[in-house]
Amino acid sequence: MLESNDNRTGFLATYFDRDAAIKIARAAGVFAWIVLGVYIFTTAISLSQFLMQFVTGIFFQKGQTIIDVVSYFNPYFIQLVPGFVYFIGLKFAEHGLLILLDIEDNTRRAARNGK
Repeated sequence: MLESNDNRTGFLATYFDRDAAIKIARAAGVFAWIVLGVYIFTTAISLSQFLMQFVTGIFFQKGQTIIDVVSYFNPYFIQLVPGFVYFIGLKFAEHGLLILLDIEDNTRRAARNGK
């Protein structure tokens, strides 16, 4: 991003380089999507391998109920949970940092205007 041409005030800021903070926020946002994509990809691969084995009858047992069949699929959906938690955490960090930068800019503007 371009550096700002704002006049300097006596206000002590909470961040030192706005551009570096924005780069960190953007990197966290990109990394969040990468992590989510990796978790979805690995879950899809695992689920497809399981489905191939399930369709061929490897997991069939005599006297199985529908509850037993459904319980085979639970681990593959639970496998996605850490990916969503990491995604939400990284997006929260990204947007939180951008909000803090907006608050900082607003405070600098107020200090510069003497309000």
